[in-house]
Amino acid sequence: MIEEIEVADLGVIAKANLALHPGLTVITGETGAGKTMLLTALNLLLGGKADLALIRAGADRSSVEGTFRAVPAAVAERAREAGAELDEDTLIVARTLTNGGRSRAHLGGRSVPAGVLAEIGQDLITVHGQADQMRLRSAARQRDLVDAFAPAGHADLLARVAETAHEARRTRESLDALEAGARTRRIELESLRTALAEIDDVDPQPAEDDRLREEADRLDNIEDLRQAVFSARSNLQGQDAEAPGAAGNLQEAARWLTRVSSHDSALASLAERATQAARVAADLDAELAVIATELDADPDRLDAIHARRAVLNTLARSYGMPFGERRPEDPPAGSVDAVLAWAGAARERLAELTGPGADPRALAERLEELTQELTRLCAEVTANRRTAGAHLAQAVTSELRELAMPAAAVEVSIEPTQPGATGADDVAILLAPHPGASARPLGQGASGGELSRVMLALEVALAQQRGAAGPGTFVFDEVDAGIGGRTAGSIGLRLATLARRSQVVVVTHLAQVAVYGDRHLVVHKRQSTTDTVTEVSQVTGAERVAEIARMLSGESTATALEHAATLLHGARGTIDAQ
Repeated sequence: MIEEIEVADLGVIAKANLALHPGLTVITGETGAGKTMLLTALNLLLGGKADLALIRAGADRSSVEGTFRAVPAAVAERAREAGAELDEDTLIVARTLTNGGRSRAHLGGRSVPAGVLAEIGQDLITVHGQADQMRLRSAARQRDLVDAFAPAGHADLLARVAETAHEARRTRESLDALEAGARTRRIELESLRTALAEIDDVDPQPAEDDRLREEADRLDNIEDLRQAVFSARSNLQGQDAEAPGAAGNLQEAARWLTRVSSHDSALASLAERATQAARVAADLDAELAVIATELDADPDRLDAIHARRAVLNTLARSYGMPFGERRPEDPPAGSVDAVLAWAGAARERLAELTGPGADPRALAERLEELTQELTRLCAEVTANRRTAGAHLAQAVTSELRELAMPAAAVEVSIEPTQPGATGADDVAILLAPHPGASARPLGQGASGGELSRVMLALEVALAQQRGAAGPGTFVFDEVDAGIGGRTAGSIGLRLATLARRSQVVVVTHLAQVAVYGDRHLVVHKRQSTTDTVTEVSQVTGAERVAEIARMLSGESTATALEHAATLLHGARGTIDAQ
């Protein structure tokens, strides 16, 4: 329920405060006073589009804040998920527009996307304006209304229908794509299999090309390597006993220094270093000796390496590039590692082309299963809709009798169509406005006044159908458009009836509707030489009689005031008599 709405610098409204209560609140005022702007403020609180043109001329920002009390549990849960804080069952919603082009939404003190307000808004308030008459003409809206009267579990059934229909559509698209690209797919499969067979036959190993390149370079220069090792050993060992070489000289130097090391600490340190150098020279000579035994020329091995490298180079020219777009982490192009990366990606693609989702026979079988399941589910939906349609027709026809359409009858037509995401039914709500008239869809032939009454009748019937599960507040913007007189009084009475179980707010220009309000708010303009300001005030007693008189005749003559007082008294008596 809306407890309060505060508006600042929105359109013609400089500042306004609407304190709302349970029951029926009517909002009236002269044309252009700003009644519609109040509904615009409410629309912003419900996540509606933020139009910067709404900011009042001369102001830097516009703001709207609404206090909602006794919010449904689902709304409270969604609000807390968004980080909002609630004061028991009270939730504060705010929206701000700035000249800088930004729109901000707040829920329970926490900044949230406007879409969150839209999510919770549909469970808080039902808003009806003249645009809803156009929506009422649409087949989708009429189908939704019938579904609202369906038995428990119908919404879950519709969700299963939609899910099954979407899966069937995706399966059909996959099957069509496979069938359309069958030749291309066969060519790709053959190409991948041939390439992978060629790579598997060679069986390249990671970094094998680098290792073979090093080994080939070694074997190609084997004589130079052997000469270098021989010369190095000769310099370490010496040519003969008279020329002991580097190792022998280091050993001799170490012996001489060791003899006198006790007499000079510096020479002792050098003696240790000379000893270590001699050991290093000996180790170096030993390692060179091992290498010398491995430096045998092997023409057969060199030929084998050259042959292997030629095979690897052939693979690298064919497959040493990225399988798709190049990535920074890809190995160098033309390398064996690049070939292995290409093969890995090719195997993944081959798995895709030969997996369950790429088997036309399996897809066709799955499509048949889904089609049968969708047909079965749609049959359940149709049965529910036929029951719901009869219920809706009876309830709305009964309500129309209370809205000065005693001879009108509503029917629901349900005709078969192709199964889809919403079922297998073309649903239409038909109206026969009087005996002898053929029942026609609401979009054909129904006047604006008739649509207003049908819409109100539907809402009252829906409220009775939903009980406490429905939205706690209904807002009607000129639901009485196109009607007047006794019919307007009937609408006022039905709005008062709806207000017994829900909060109802009505913007109206008809006195016959306004007299049924439990509270009466008047929107009026206060003009000065430099500005025009819209204000909202509650009227009671004589002030309310005067406002009803103005709505009746445009002036507060004695006759108009008397007529207004009579209407108010009659409306109260009618409500009390129910």
